[in-house]
Amino acid sequence: MPHARIPPAAPGADTARPPTVASDVAFTDTVKAIQARKGSRAIYERMEQHEGGSWERSITAALKAEIEAQTSVFLATANGQGQPYIQHRGGPAGFLRVLDAHTIGFADFMGNRQYITQGNLAENPQAHLFLIDYARRRRIKIWGTARVVEHDDALLQRLMPSGYRARPEQALLFTVHAWDVNCPQHIPQRFEAADVAAMIESRDRRIAELEREVERLGKDRAGG
Repeated sequence: MPHARIPPAAPGADTARPPTVASDVAFTDTVKAIQARKGSRAIYERMEQHEGGSWERSITAALKAEIEAQTSVFLATANGQGQPYIQHRGGPAGFLRVLDAHTIGFADFMGNRQYITQGNLAENPQAHLFLIDYARRRRIKIWGTARVVEHDDALLQRLMPSGYRARPEQALLFTVHAWDVNCPQHIPQRFEAADVAAMIESRDRRIAELEREVERLGKDRAGG
């Protein structure tokens, strides 16, 4: 499929700029003061000063693979008054599409038509993506800005999962400013039902093969 261009943001629609240090997107002066009071600031200062030790700004090949393997994601926004909202979005693996080193996109399927996320982004482009892999007990936090793109059929065609029966209403583009991976502590290990079914089917096939082999060996011995 030919690559559709990423439409530019409307003038003034996305005025947020990445911080000097990637982790500053979350570690504000207030956060740093609390870290200092509770004894963790020195650890994060060393992380910030070490080349490559701070959070990432660009989407790496490894992160791209993880993003495009997701079937579920949480998108956090806040309105102009700061009221937060978290929305779940899901689809087949690949419904989240990495468009370039700083852009993630997905088709926004028709839902309950409340448009809270779209309204929030119209007032405040700051957004956050939270990805969690229960099987590997891994979570990825992505800070950035987001915007809704309406009436762009070429972009929707690029983002729409092949053969997926859902009605796309518009597209959402997320610009990555920083991301980090959390430790697995307290994440329950869970597996996708389809993956479990595939493993059970593979096990059952192997059991059937072994049973046939045992039966054959038994006949060979009886015949001998």
